[in-house]
Amino acid sequence: MNPQAVSGYIYLLCFSLASSAKGDLQPLSFQPGTLYQYRYSLDVQLDHVSLQGAWFRAEALVQLHRLWRDQGGEELLQVQIRDLKAQHKPEEERSQDSTGGPLTEILLSQEAQVELQQPLFVSWNSGKVKTFYGNETENILISNLKRGVVALLQLQPHIGTVVEEDASGSCQVTYAVSSHSITKTKDLLSCTKPKSGFASVNKIFGVEWQPTSRSQYVVKDNLLQSVLAEESHVVSPALRSSTGIKITSRRQLQLLSPPLRGPAEVVGQRLEDVLAGTEGRHQPLDTTSLPFRRVCAHCPSLKAYLKAFDGQRVKTDTSKARTTWQFQRFIQMLRSAKKKDVLQLLRRAPEEMLPFIVEAAVAAQSVASLAALSDFLDLNKEPKSLMEKFLYAAAFSPRPSGELLRLVLDKLDGKQLAPEVQETGIVALGSLVGKLCRQKMRGLQEVERGVKNILAGLRGAEEESEMVIHLLALGNAMLPETIPILLDHAEEGPATVTAAAISALQRFPTQHISGKVKRAMRRIFHEKRKSYEKTCRLAAAEILLDNEPSPMDIINILLATNELESETAMFLLLKVQNSLRADHHPARKVMKDIMRDPRINNYNFFSKAGISSSFSGPLTVTQDLLSTFGLDLLFLEGGFLRKSISDFSLLGHGQQLRAVQVAIEAQGMESMMGENVLEGEEEPELMAGMSAVFFDVQVRPIVFFQGYADLMAKVLLSNGEPVSVVKGNLLLMDHHQVIPLQSGVQVAIKLQGGLGLDISADMDVSIWEQELKTSINARGSLAMDFQAELDAPFLQATLRSQTEAETSIHFDTMLRFSSSPVLMCLQLREEQVPYREIFTVSKSAGSQSSIARKGRRGILPGREFSLHRANSKVCNFLLTAEEE
Repeated sequence: MNPQAVSGYIYLLCFSLASSAKGDLQPLSFQPGTLYQYRYSLDVQLDHVSLQGAWFRAEALVQLHRLWRDQGGEELLQVQIRDLKAQHKPEEERSQDSTGGPLTEILLSQEAQVELQQPLFVSWNSGKVKTFYGNETENILISNLKRGVVALLQLQPHIGTVVEEDASGSCQVTYAVSSHSITKTKDLLSCTKPKSGFASVNKIFGVEWQPTSRSQYVVKDNLLQSVLAEESHVVSPALRSSTGIKITSRRQLQLLSPPLRGPAEVVGQRLEDVLAGTEGRHQPLDTTSLPFRRVCAHCPSLKAYLKAFDGQRVKTDTSKARTTWQFQRFIQMLRSAKKKDVLQLLRRAPEEMLPFIVEAAVAAQSVASLAALSDFLDLNKEPKSLMEKFLYAAAFSPRPSGELLRLVLDKLDGKQLAPEVQETGIVALGSLVGKLCRQKMRGLQEVERGVKNILAGLRGAEEESEMVIHLLALGNAMLPETIPILLDHAEEGPATVTAAAISALQRFPTQHISGKVKRAMRRIFHEKRKSYEKTCRLAAAEILLDNEPSPMDIINILLATNELESETAMFLLLKVQNSLRADHHPARKVMKDIMRDPRINNYNFFSKAGISSSFSGPLTVTQDLLSTFGLDLLFLEGGFLRKSISDFSLLGHGQQLRAVQVAIEAQGMESMMGENVLEGEEEPELMAGMSAVFFDVQVRPIVFFQGYADLMAKVLLSNGEPVSVVKGNLLLMDHHQVIPLQSGVQVAIKLQGGLGLDISADMDVSIWEQELKTSINARGSLAMDFQAELDAPFLQATLRSQTEAETSIHFDTMLRFSSSPVLMCLQLREEQVPYREIFTVSKSAGSQSSIARKGRRGILPGREFSLHRANSKVCNFLLTAEEE
């Protein structure tokens, strides 16, 4: 033989052996006339991190034989499940080891046994499931269980990454092959399936899901010998991972030997003809599990509630947890109610209860509840307070729909409304548009209509106040295409318009703060084209500092402090120092590098005198979230407060949420006290007002007084009551997720979190005592309901975690400007926080059912936050003098 030919054969042989070792197994097949029997077992466990939950095991005999094969290698397999037995462990016998101890058999109904044994048919080609045929009228849970068995036949004999469809959906899977073993790793986060469920727009109020999946196949002589498939899911609320739930599933398929003689193969016909010759009707079905909706026998019914309505008035103290739980129960009732019943509830409700019901109807967002609100609400007739409740409930919706936006648009369109209602409606439009866009619904007609409505209002605005409210609405929407409009108003508008436009730009994430935006902010801060009010310049500097600043921007801002008034310079330098101390600040590293330069980091730069201050720091740190408190106080040269901003933010899971931000502005105070206005500046009008952001939604600004006459009237006529900023019930968390396990068993994850909030603010100006006092009081209650529902043909289980807490936070400022320098005291205190947690496990297996509960309660002590040492000394002096 030719030596070259011999070496060629040897090379081919070695290459073939190497390929086989690396992962090229021969095509898989089942032989004709042979009945293959596999032993199938399934173990599923559902546990809470603090409490053992539910566990079951199912075992069956799976029989498989080939009915038909075409020349291309496609085979039609008949698969039948026989002798299925299911077991679980009663709650009182559960131990840490779920596999130990006596088991209780689950008795299946006769109907379930018959359906389970009905055969199914699979179009299969060397490990790839092409089509699944079955009875579409079959019980969903049983049909899904069969899909889980078919999923074990889905494999490929060579390495690679592909997209496969099975009970989990259409998912990316990676194969590794060695010798007789095939390892299949599935990326469950990549799975796509028919949409079911919903999620909150803000991920901080959502659910964290960490799934894994790995299957091991053994193949010998082109025949599937065994399968071991394991998957796990850890699911928890993003706010509180300690209430998480773990789901584990383990499946095995083991070939029993020897194979038996089976039915003869049908030769020469088409697949459709072979199926037609089998008993029963078999339609092609989706291989993805069908979503199962559990019927709730004990859920509250609005129809039943209406029958006893007169004796069931709701106590609506929003700061109490019982009201927040009641709010969530109303949402559940309204989601399953008919329009006529919702309308009847709205019409029969007493006046004091109506705002509560309107908030619940908006939060429910069902077709019936929105239709009932559409018929009931008349913005021209209803009290202003009720209309604002409706609009704010829409603005704070955690996952608004196009139908909700359409309802708001219809109620606002072409109506002559009270100014407060009109302004609230505009900022609500911005919030709804922004949240729908973040849900990838920018193409909705309602969204386009909402954007046009805001922009048309901005173009047609004649008063500064009208322009401001539309700019704030654009800030709520955060649409990148509106940035050029905001920049134009920021650079060219009057002071109040510039401030509103820059405030809207501050809402955008860093990726949208482009070079064009930064150039405009530089022009404003450095006053390249015209002069700007100091608060506008400082806001422009903040945008530059907070969004990946260049070293030159930081240096130029620091150099500019030499030319600024002492209070403004002091405030800005403290902002820079805060950035250096905050680990999460995006500019921290750049600023640290700059501070190594002694020409910048020296006494000359950082020794400015003044009483303005800016600081921020952590309030609470958990494994899930960082909550921070920030306070900015900008004073005028004469010692009068120009602006204060108190900010409570949450950072976690790659996102930041401004939970509460309250800005109080005062201007013109220096002229009232006889101080001279600085040369070159216009004398500002005497006014004081407040602007607030709650859960990333800018609300309508409030004016305390405008002009000296208005101030005196309100001082003389004041009843001493604080101004209510926000009072009501909000649905913060709203999540429903269906997790189809590869076995065909379904787990539904539900999270609902409600917040009762009552925030008020007060400003007291004493001309005679020369004192200014501001007070912000926030009382609230949080109720969170997190549960996982497991549904299988022979067992249903629910794990539920309920958490509640009540809190009250007070932030007070006192300024005495009768002396020089002005004395200022800041107090931030939190009252004690009562909390309670309840964990519940309920199971139903056959005719047996059980419920187990475990709970705890406690009180976190109140605390007063020490802001800084100098503040403590001044507070001690002022409060002691006040007591005397």
